[in-house]
Amino acid sequence: MTATARPLPAALSLAGRRICITGAANGIGRATANAAAELGADLLLTDREPLAEVAATLRAGGTKVDIHEGDLTSDGFAEALLATGPCHGLAHCAGIIVGKPLMQASDVRARFQRTMDINVLVPITLGSVFADHMAERGGGAIVLIGSVAGRTGGTSTKTPVDYAASKGALHTVVRWLSRSAIGRGVLVNGIAPGPVRTAMTAGSLIDPQALPRGRMGEPEEIAWMITMLLTPAASYVSGAILDCNGGSYVG
Repeated sequence: MTATARPLPAALSLAGRRICITGAANGIGRATANAAAELGADLLLTDREPLAEVAATLRAGGTKVDIHEGDLTSDGFAEALLATGPCHGLAHCAGIIVGKPLMQASDVRARFQRTMDINVLVPITLGSVFADHMAERGGGAIVLIGSVAGRTGGTSTKTPVDYAASKGALHTVVRWLSRSAIGRGVLVNGIAPGPVRTAMTAGSLIDPQALPRGRMGEPEEIAWMITMLLTPAASYVSGAILDCNGGSYVG
């Protein structure tokens, strides 16, 4: 006898919620947009790269989508995003990794500063502005993307030190922001992926066969964990770093 399909539990639904997703043009950000749409969310997508094709595909499936292209490091960018309308959740998927070792950069200080600006300062600014915005409207959820490198120092000796340091710092930002926002009804969590098959890791020196599962992760495998933390199912979770790395790190 075939079981009857049941409606999605309310705790796993994002219906009636508007979710902002950064880095939405590709990789984990795009996969997160797809996952959130499947759970019924309205979306605000942002990226430096064009978003028209992503938005058109989602709209064809019935999802309400707004886009705001631009540079997250620009002054006032977070406020400009929220000027498009209220948000109930934020999935910050944008980030940077430069494959060349830091000490081989032509300008070590500039390279280090750029990595920290994008991977640490942007999440601090974006998370703070969105937390204030959500608190004024009764609460919300924020998810920031760290890395297994922030736990271990890197998946190998080839991991750039500035990247590993920035992701370790971002894990601290998650905890700091959670402490400052939880009393105002805003939950803040992080995801620590292992190596994921995206454009950012293409051409990297990672050997998938050397990983515990014998392969890299897929963007969708990270996206569903991010999306779960935006749902009411995670209403008692804040300040956590969720390991989603195929066993690359076991805490």
